[in-house]
Amino acid sequence: MKYRDRQGNEFEQTTGQDKFLADAYRSKTGRALMKFLGSPVFSKASRVFLDSGLSVRVIDKFCESNNIDLSDYEDREYKSFNDFFTRKIKDGKRSFSSDDKLLCSPSDGKVSAYEITNSSVFVVKNSVYSVYSLLRDKKLADKYNGGTCLIIRLSVDDYHRYAYPCDGIKSRNRTIKGILHTVNPVVSKYLPVYHENSREYCMIRSEQFGDIIQMEVGALLVGKITNDVISKCKVTKGEEKGFFEFGGSTIILLLEKDKVKVCDDLINNTRQGYETLVKQGDTLAESLL
Repeated sequence: MKYRDRQGNEFEQTTGQDKFLADAYRSKTGRALMKFLGSPVFSKASRVFLDSGLSVRVIDKFCESNNIDLSDYEDREYKSFNDFFTRKIKDGKRSFSSDDKLLCSPSDGKVSAYEITNSSVFVVKNSVYSVYSLLRDKKLADKYNGGTCLIIRLSVDDYHRYAYPCDGIKSRNRTIKGILHTVNPVVSKYLPVYHENSREYCMIRSEQFGDIIQMEVGALLVGKITNDVISKCKVTKGEEKGFFEFGGSTIILLLEKDKVKVCDDLINNTRQGYETLVKQGDTLAESLL
């Protein structure tokens, strides 16, 4: 997979997770295995183990394999692997701009930016998805015609807590249940990923950026989405929204036409086949209002 950071430096990396998924989805046997691994039964069994004290023993090896620097995080003992995976970062390690005209990344991850066409479809790694099928709400999908879809893909080495990208009033959350499959891009060659995954979203009504959809997408194994507040309420930029448990995850932002200007590097990198590396709090767009 090809990445660029915000300084334009290029990286090409295939993680163990990427290689495993690529190999699995190239064969019928592998795809059958992945279907089983994404089943509710296996997901529940995995959660039991990952929530247990027995899973603590895999933390050190996991950090070593994924180059995770624990000095960035709270210094404490972990009760389970999921307790470790949902760890909080130290104060000051992620910061959000105080400029209310800047839309910030809700999480760490790899960003792709796509225009939402008049036919309400967008492309993710050679697979086509409609905004309607993503939201299951035609009226709401039509609202974002001509706007932008930002996809922030988290990998296992990223910080898995996420925040609100701006100030505003959030709606009540909507949950859509689905069959859990990985959000890794290689899978989109074989499966309609976002049709299959469980997801949860809300609308954030903001003065600076219009109405933003923020969606969390669960994934392989546990794939659990935990949002702190389900009901309608006022939120502030940088306020923690929730976290993902182990299994991979993605955040999607839908932005209205003529309300924001997405950063040029995100758009250009996507057109050239690169994902852009970001940290939580990095600028994604600026207000046009």
